[in-house]
Amino acid sequence: MISIKSSKEIELMRKAGKIVALAHQQVSQAIRPGISTAELDAIAEKVIKNNGAIPSFKGKEGIKGSIFPATICASINNEVVHGIPDARVLREGDIISIDIGACMDGYHGDSAKTHPVEKISEEARILIEVTRQSFYEGIKYAKNNNRLSDISNAIQVFVETHGYSVVRDFVGHGIGKELQEEPQIPNFGKPGYGPRLASGMTLAIEPMVNIGDFRVRILPNNWTVVTADGSLSAHYEHTILITEEQPEILTKL
Repeated sequence: MISIKSSKEIELMRKAGKIVALAHQQVSQAIRPGISTAELDAIAEKVIKNNGAIPSFKGKEGIKGSIFPATICASINNEVVHGIPDARVLREGDIISIDIGACMDGYHGDSAKTHPVEKISEEARILIEVTRQSFYEGIKYAKNNNRLSDISNAIQVFVETHGYSVVRDFVGHGIGKELQEEPQIPNFGKPGYGPRLASGMTLAIEPMVNIGDFRVRILPNNWTVVTADGSLSAHYEHTILITEEQPEILTKL
């Protein structure tokens, strides 16, 4: 069942979303060749905790009982999602997807962005832009009384028109008291299916886009998802609120 949030719950999610956005702002300013993903993780955790929230991802249980050990997901180049921060340092030409979640008074915000590390290839630049824009193409349909798959279809059509593929094995999700709630929100599918959207629903829409094939695999750490063919991947996500008018993005300043 998809929960409809009260005005009080929505206000808490706005607060969580703003903290996520602040953490993204600080992390993005620190991205440069030579910095480690562990250092970026520390920056995000400091912002979240200094603003009275807690990291949503840290301690989250995954497959085979694995526990996510960090505040952010830091996924480099062919890593799609769930990259674990460590001593790896960024190099010029890399792209890095940063996914951040924060929980404020029991309610979550969740957002992801892919960044260039200084000068990148034109191919990588276009991938990042197409992935970002696919989110905005999708939320054009995030309106009261539309069907959930209307969002999914708009994302898929836009991405595939540009010659890229959308990841099928990982999807967006509802969000609120839990980081991941009903419904699952694929980034592909025919329009006109799924539940009707209603004011008060809060959703994390997150296209994951590969330059090559849509297939992925999970590394032995049981978390990090990479493209099966080794191609570059980008990720873009915001938490949104369905309203009577246009959707409200909760995870931006």
